[in-house]
Amino acid sequence: MRRTTLTAGLALAAAVALTASTATLPAAAAVPAPAVPAPAAAALAAPDVSVAAVQAHLTQFQSIASSNGGHRRAGSAGYRASVSYVKSKLQAAGYTVTEQTCTSCTYPGSNVIAEWPGGPSNQVVMFGAHLDGVSAGPGINDNASGSSVLLENALVLARQKPTMTKRVRFAWWNGEEQGLQGSKFYVNSLSSTQKGYIKGYYNFDMVSSTNGGYFINRLTSTTSAPLKAYWDSLGLSPEENVEGQGRSDDYSFQQAGIPTSGYAMGASARKTSAQAAKWGGTAGASYDPCYHRSCDTTSNVNATGLNRSADGIAYAIWNVAVGTAVAPVGGVAAMADEPALATSPIYAIVNRGTSLAVQVWPQYWPAGQTIALSASAAPSGVSVSFSPSSVTSGGSSTMTITASPTAERVGGYPITITGTSSTTTATTKFWLYTS
Repeated sequence: MRRTTLTAGLALAAAVALTASTATLPAAAAVPAPAVPAPAAAALAAPDVSVAAVQAHLTQFQSIASSNGGHRRAGSAGYRASVSYVKSKLQAAGYTVTEQTCTSCTYPGSNVIAEWPGGPSNQVVMFGAHLDGVSAGPGINDNASGSSVLLENALVLARQKPTMTKRVRFAWWNGEEQGLQGSKFYVNSLSSTQKGYIKGYYNFDMVSSTNGGYFINRLTSTTSAPLKAYWDSLGLSPEENVEGQGRSDDYSFQQAGIPTSGYAMGASARKTSAQAAKWGGTAGASYDPCYHRSCDTTSNVNATGLNRSADGIAYAIWNVAVGTAVAPVGGVAAMADEPALATSPIYAIVNRGTSLAVQVWPQYWPAGQTIALSASAAPSGVSVSFSPSSVTSGGSSTMTITASPTAERVGGYPITITGTSSTTTATTKFWLYTS
C-alpha cells in the first residue's frame, strides 16, 4: 500500500473520529443471525484454499527479491521476475494472460490480466492486488501477500472448473507504490461500455500484517457483503478500512463509478485497545511494524490472517460468480421424482463446544422403503449422529452435529449425508462452518 500524504492523513484522522465501532458476535450462539441475507448454496461450496500453497508463493517472491537486489520495486528486475512468476503459474493452469504495459507509470511495466472463460462477457467481477513493492525490502506483506492469495484463488478456480454465472477477471498491478499508477492506467484504457461491464472490483492489499486487524473496504456496501459474511462467520467482527481509504488500487475503480470492496489487515496505523481485546495482538503498536522496511520478509507474515483472507476471497468468488443447479429446499440438486435427501437448514455455523440439530428427510423415495442415514467426511473434532438412524419414506430424522472445544476450525466444509435403501443410494452435502 502506498504511503498517505499529510493532507490524506488529516482526512484520515477525521474519518477515524466519525467511524462507529462494530459489535462482536455473541460467542455462545450456535448459529449467529447473518448480518446479510443467507448466501446461496453455490457460495457455500467454496473451496478451502490451502494456506501452505499461498505461503509457497510468498517464498518464491522472497527468493525473487533476494536474487534481484533485495526488492521488487516497479521497473526493477525483481518486479519483472515477479510478473514472469505469476504469468507462468497462470498459463500452466490454462489462463490466457495479457501483459498491459503501463506507459504512463513512473517505472513503465506490466499489469498482468487473466480472465477465466465462462459466464457472460458483459457481466465481469474483478479481483486485484498490486504486485510491486518498495525498494526498501522484499515487500512480502506489502504486497506479495495480496498477490499470493489472489494467485492461489485463480489456480483453485482453474482446477475446480465450476459453472460460471459471471466472468471472473484477475489483475496484478504495476506502480501502486508510486500512486496507483498501473490500475489508473488500466481503468483509463477502458471504454465507457467496458467499464459498465465490470459489476464489482475487489482489492487485496497487506492481508498478513503480524499485529493486524480485520478490515474491509466500504464495509457497508452491497459489494462487500460476501467478504463480510465470511469473516462474520468466523466471529471476527471486521471494521471499515479507514487507514487504507484512497491509498490502494480499489480507489482507481471507485473513481470510475465501479463498485468496490476488499480485504486489508493494516499498515503503519496503530491498533487500539478495543481492537486488541477483540482480535488479539498489541495495543498501541502498528499493525505492520515492518511496513515499507527491509524486515518485510517471509518472517513478517500472519499465517492465520493470510488463511482467512484466502478463504474469504474464494467465498466471494463462489458467491458472486459461480452457478449451481436449481435445487429444492435443503440443497438437493436431483431431478424431481428421483430419490434424494433434503436438510433444513442447508448449512450452519457451529461454535466449538456446542451442538446443532438439523432436520433430514428423504424426498421422492418409493413408498414403504426404509432408508438408513449416515454421514461421512466430517472435519476433525466434529461428530454427527442421527435420531432415528433409519426412516421410512415420508419420515424425517434429526441430525445432531457436535463440535468439540478443540474441533478443527473450518469454513464451508462439505459433510456428506448418505441415505441407503434396499434399491437406492442418494447423497447430499451439508456445509459446515465452525468458529
